[in-house]
Amino acid sequence: MAYKSLLKSAAIARYVNETLVHESELKRRLRAETAELPQGGIQVSPDIGAFLSFLVGLIQARKVLEIGTFTGYSAICIAEALSAGGRLLTCDWSEEWTSVARRYWREAELEDRIELRLGDAMHVLQSLIQAGAQASFDFIFIDPYREAYEEFYELSLRLVRPGGLIVMDNLLTINNRLITGIESREGYEDPANGPMHWLNLRIRDDRRVEARMATVGSGIWLVRKRGPLECPNTDS
Repeated sequence: MAYKSLLKSAAIARYVNETLVHESELKRRLRAETAELPQGGIQVSPDIGAFLSFLVGLIQARKVLEIGTFTGYSAICIAEALSAGGRLLTCDWSEEWTSVARRYWREAELEDRIELRLGDAMHVLQSLIQAGAQASFDFIFIDPYREAYEEFYELSLRLVRPGGLIVMDNLLTINNRLITGIESREGYEDPANGPMHWLNLRIRDDRRVEARMATVGSGIWLVRKRGPLECPNTDS
């Protein structure tokens, strides 16, 4: 089974994901079933799932939002790491994909921790803001359709609490392929790479957050929202 990875060696990627990651039998079955779907290549790799679990547990998150759940692997990883009484709100547009997810959530006995909202994720986030959920989420995972990443980033900044964490996946890939042509600066301007490149720069330079790129999976941003007293003076 192939893995989304920045590692140039497929053998090392297999070693990391199949030997160094603790993965339950249920998760392995879910990955195997998902791999049979035409879009199976977009599922998160085991190392990303384990990393999400670690981060959620590390900050003791209780209220989490996931944007794009696909067949539910990442949701399982997040939900099982929630603090006592925690809840995961996840959204996706596909009834087909999420029917697989629901089946595995039920088997993992995590249904009581996961709320699925089916439909356009952009509308879900906007409705949360309208309902007064600003600055209330401890952790947000962004992994939806690429065209709207910038909008999802801005909406998530409104929804995450100060000190909370936003994780954005696939920031070094285009259509499941690693960004190419960036060995030289001219490659940054390639029309295929441009939007993702400029979003990466925007996150890097955003004074509202503290952000670090991690070369796990196919590249993720770890974005911590600053509190009011932490924001640098924009006049300096």
